[in-house]
Amino acid sequence: MQGVLTGFAVIAVVIAVGYVLGVRGHLGPQGREVLTKLAFHVASPALLFTTLATADLSVVFSSRLLVTALSTAAVAGLFIAVGVARHWGAGRTTIGALCSGYVNSGNLGIPIAVYVLGDASLVAPVLLFQLVLVTPVAVTILDLSGGGGKGPLWRRLLTPVRNPIAVGSLAGVAVAASGLRVPAPVMDPLTLIGNMSVPAVLLAFGIGLCGSTMPLRGVERRPVLLAVALKTVGQPAVAWALAAGVFGLRGARLLDVVVTSALPAAQNLYTYASTYGVGERLARDAILVSTVVSVPVLVGVAAVLG
Repeated sequence: MQGVLTGFAVIAVVIAVGYVLGVRGHLGPQGREVLTKLAFHVASPALLFTTLATADLSVVFSSRLLVTALSTAAVAGLFIAVGVARHWGAGRTTIGALCSGYVNSGNLGIPIAVYVLGDASLVAPVLLFQLVLVTPVAVTILDLSGGGGKGPLWRRLLTPVRNPIAVGSLAGVAVAASGLRVPAPVMDPLTLIGNMSVPAVLLAFGIGLCGSTMPLRGVERRPVLLAVALKTVGQPAVAWALAAGVFGLRGARLLDVVVTSALPAAQNLYTYASTYGVGERLARDAILVSTVVSVPVLVGVAAVLG
């Protein structure tokens, strides 16, 4: 269980540092906003590009990816159905759907893959699926449902190629598919900039906790509870059923699929919510609660299937 505890400890420490920064006001009243914009417009696109430009795209055709895609679609679709029925709005429902199925495959998934599953590459299918497909689609919906949805039709159709997250992801895939090798003088600065992404997201999240109310209260209580239930219980259960019952995965292959599906909601979802000014409380509470709840879930999955 060292991998699970190590991954969560790293995240908790950085978020705690952000909380202290917020309490003491060292970054000023605009500190969280600056970190969020830095992550969204600069660091995260660089990280996505450098990650995908050197990725093995053959994982797209793996059974692990199919399980990830289907389980993500199942829980996100359920949240969307409830959101539509409850009239939660396109942007808010999109954030909730992301919190229901978009796992923390980077700063938490990688260390857990190393310490629990023994191979960091096992998280690659879910990482690629989220970066290549889920992220561009989600941010495009957020663009079109907010300020990006106004203006002439041609401008709205170009939304995906104007969004920095989508551009970084798609450019990385294009480089990987072409087989080109990005020269070190170009890749090294991008790697250095991309390394700011995870710390900036976690620090901004910690600052956002400063002065905020306790989670699971107020108007977002029901969406948060639904998102957390789908993320921590629904998605790993669906992944297990698909992997074992449909694709016939057993042993270590079954374990790594279920473990990656049981990871909590990713912190960068809070960046998206903050950037578009929609569902911020929903994203913050869902990430926080799912991170806490996922600890015993991951321990239980590793004990039963390991």
